[in-house]
Amino acid sequence: MSAHLGRRLRKGATSGAVMAAAVAALAASQAPEMIPPPADNAGGDRAIGAGDTAPPSGDGSATGDSPYYTVLPPLNTPNKPGTSTNLPVITGPAEAGIPASVLSAYKRAEQSIRSTDPGCNLPWQLLAGIGKVESGQARGGKVDANGTTLKPILGPVLNGVGFANISDTDRGAYDGDSTHDRAVGPMQFIPSTWATWGQDANSDGKRDPNNIYDAAQAAGLYLCANDRNLALKADLDRAILSYNRSREYLNTVTSWFEYYKRGTHQVPDGTGVFPVDRSDDRGRGNRPTPPFSPFPTSPDPKPSDSGAPKPKPTRPGEPSKVTPPPTKPTTPTKPPVTPPTKPPTVPPAVRVDRLTTVSTGQLTATTESVFAKAPTVAALDASGAPVAGVTVRFEITGTTDARFSGGATTVTVTSGSAGIAAAPALRAGEKTGAFTVRAVVVGNSAKAAEFTATVTERQADALARVAGDPLSATTGTAFTQPVQAKATLKGAVAAGVLVEAKVVVSATATEESTEGPYFKNAAGDTVRTLVLKTDANGLISLPELLAGDKAGEYVLILTARGGVSTEIKLTVTAPAATPTPTPTSDPSPSGTGSPEASPSPSA
Repeated sequence: MSAHLGRRLRKGATSGAVMAAAVAALAASQAPEMIPPPADNAGGDRAIGAGDTAPPSGDGSATGDSPYYTVLPPLNTPNKPGTSTNLPVITGPAEAGIPASVLSAYKRAEQSIRSTDPGCNLPWQLLAGIGKVESGQARGGKVDANGTTLKPILGPVLNGVGFANISDTDRGAYDGDSTHDRAVGPMQFIPSTWATWGQDANSDGKRDPNNIYDAAQAAGLYLCANDRNLALKADLDRAILSYNRSREYLNTVTSWFEYYKRGTHQVPDGTGVFPVDRSDDRGRGNRPTPPFSPFPTSPDPKPSDSGAPKPKPTRPGEPSKVTPPPTKPTTPTKPPVTPPTKPPTVPPAVRVDRLTTVSTGQLTATTESVFAKAPTVAALDASGAPVAGVTVRFEITGTTDARFSGGATTVTVTSGSAGIAAAPALRAGEKTGAFTVRAVVVGNSAKAAEFTATVTERQADALARVAGDPLSATTGTAFTQPVQAKATLKGAVAAGVLVEAKVVVSATATEESTEGPYFKNAAGDTVRTLVLKTDANGLISLPELLAGDKAGEYVLILTARGGVSTEIKLTVTAPAATPTPTPTSDPSPSGTGSPEASPSPSA
């Protein structure tokens, strides 16, 4: 029992006997192993001395040892014969009510941390106990649908005047104070501690100490630090003291912890009971009386002189007569019934803690073909359970002409009962290289997953000319024989494979020839290198090949993607020479063409 509680006992007790009864009742009703207050603690909070437990990390505590509420739960010791004094009866059912969103946040934090750190054995009732003494369960559950307090909950300025002196660490981002820090939110984290332990438990893309889901998750992780096992009393005490280094704080939180373990119920947000006594004792005279009291009050009120009949004087020996005042019968009132409330509905997008890729291995395809796998993700909450009804947007980014079905670059898909969302078929274009497909939760863009997709060229492992005559032509003419080649891959037709046709001077040459056979491109220019694509049957057909003006031997090399090639010999000949006609002679001098006369025998 703390010095502060002692002050309350002295105020409420009217005699030594009543004081003793109250102390016995409180001691029997609180959690086991209650720690007695230090004798010198006359002012409430006291920093831990030598030998006390330090916070989990570094210097200071989660709250900066800020003030907290010290009203204890209404636990009374049963008087029934045979009843154990170690099992207090819960009175004041309103105090056992926890606002719906706040209760949901505590239970979700317990479930999440038990899945990631089962050895901590975090009970949600411990978070409820801390939440009660730090902020009265977020001021009685005054939070919006996402669990954020309707107004910021701020502790006093930690400027060293009556409290710790903590200079500003967040530039006023959380507490609005750029000079000193203040404890913030329903779990009262100082900004420097929140910077280390803050969480995004409601998946809205930010870590907000004013959000009960974020704050409860962070508090649970903080209490479990240093491999604590909260099922052990020593570790439990260390964890609570690390939150606020005060023995009175330990006693108060432990009392609420035990109280909530004996039973709670859910109440609507905004209707929870808000505590009034704070450990800094400020403004006590202006605060209303707490709605409950764990201590007995005097059963004998003083008689009033007004309105009560006075006895008539009687003679000695006669009994005195007193006429009782008339009273009206009172109608018993039924206790108010709190209707059950549904927990706040959290949109599926907010519930998503992460998107996990389901597709295994890389996404690859050859040009102008469909990827064998589609980008697929699973939407999971903080506990790893699937979240159905989540809208996931798949986006193609990067320099690529790959498209989803219908030519779209962006599509949306809704996750099914298993949390799975698969993009439609993805088809590669003509461009090769890598690009990215990004999956994003619509309404929660912080949750995303990415896939790397790669497009490669189609290839062939064999290329051969379709049977045909040898290719020959004379200069200035065209080759009349058709030229076709067929590409295959592992014996199957290789469609869509690029094939290069190049005219060279010999089979060992690598550069195209500067003379001899050539092609004409679409613009009518002379070219000696073409790139063609095999059709659905794996065939290419060369356009007209002209012989050129220089006779000789040339080679047409066809090379398919994949490195396979075939060679076709080209022969260019000069045209045959035209024979020159021989002129006729005339020996006659007269030109008559008559034959000479034979010499006369007489001559």
